[in-house]
Amino acid sequence: MSRRDLLVGTATSAAMTVAPFAAEAQTQARPRIVGLPSVVQVSFTVNGERRELELDTRTTLLDALREHLQMPGTKKGCDHGQCGACTVIVEGRRINSCLTLAVMHEGDSVTTIEGLGTADNLHPMQAAFVKHDSYQCGYCTPGQICSAVAVLHEIETGIPSLVSADLTAQPQPTVAELRERMSGNICRCGAYSNIMEAIGEVAGRQA
Repeated sequence: MSRRDLLVGTATSAAMTVAPFAAEAQTQARPRIVGLPSVVQVSFTVNGERRELELDTRTTLLDALREHLQMPGTKKGCDHGQCGACTVIVEGRRINSCLTLAVMHEGDSVTTIEGLGTADNLHPMQAAFVKHDSYQCGYCTPGQICSAVAVLHEIETGIPSLVSADLTAQPQPTVAELRERMSGNICRCGAYSNIMEAIGEVAGRQA
């Protein structure tokens, strides 16, 4: 046997030995498809109106609102729950709609920016944002306003925050409280001082 034949034979033998293991590893790495995505009927109340949708169970509440109900006021920013642009109010509490599935809110009441007020009849928080020029590009504004409305409700109902000195006392709409509670809503234009002025004005009127 020549040296060339020996090398070829050795390489062939090694390849035949490794091939089954490589094929098995490739099979294991391939994702297993258990079944087709489920489509279910979901019903909830959006801005006072009962809505029923047939949705893929993986559809987020954000996509249900924007893509299926054609309510573009709720914005998709980071899509990771980090910017607050998608904030809506569900059963009186603010949530990031990009982080929750629509099917989880069967029977719930959802309020978006469209449901807070209209151009002819602004919600007090919307009017305050306009008055204090609390926006620049405006992309984060719907989430800011929904969050601000919910923040004042949290304070009114006695829910403490991380800066509340006494967790059993009634929180007050101080600058520290408002900043802490609004910290999950990012304004990349930096209109924070104007936003605080708007929220502070509404908080003062309610007090």
